[in-house]
Amino acid sequence: MNFQRGRKKEEPEINLVPMIDVLLVILIFLVITTTYSKFSELEITLPQVAATEEERAGDASKVIDVSVSATGDYTINLTPIKFTSIESLRDALQSAANNQKNPVIIISADAKAAHQSVITVMEAARLAGYNQVTFTTEVLGDNP
Repeated sequence: MNFQRGRKKEEPEINLVPMIDVLLVILIFLVITTTYSKFSELEITLPQVAATEEERAGDASKVIDVSVSATGDYTINLTPIKFTSIESLRDALQSAANNQKNPVIIISADAKAAHQSVITVMEAARLAGYNQVTFTTEVLGDNP
């Protein structure tokens, strides 16, 4: 029963503006809260060398072992070194090298050693002109 003659019924319409607003808010929320994990991986094929016993014995003479204790004391090839400056450590490295050209410096630092102590050894090796510096590590097994 249409009591209002002459008036047309309003056509139903869907207002899309509020729905678009809600979708934009949801999209912004998802963009902000999503954590982006960047997995970077290098696939490296390491070179392999088959060395003879004579070559291994020759390489062992070109190695200088530097140990850094937790208290900051240094030993070079199991000989304690009195550290006074980087220059004195450089001189000790040069005397341990016995005029060898570019020996390998192996740094063995205690886990509790100060970072600066290791950097000091690296700086002394740089001042001595040795650029082959490496670090020893220990594989942790079941023991803490």
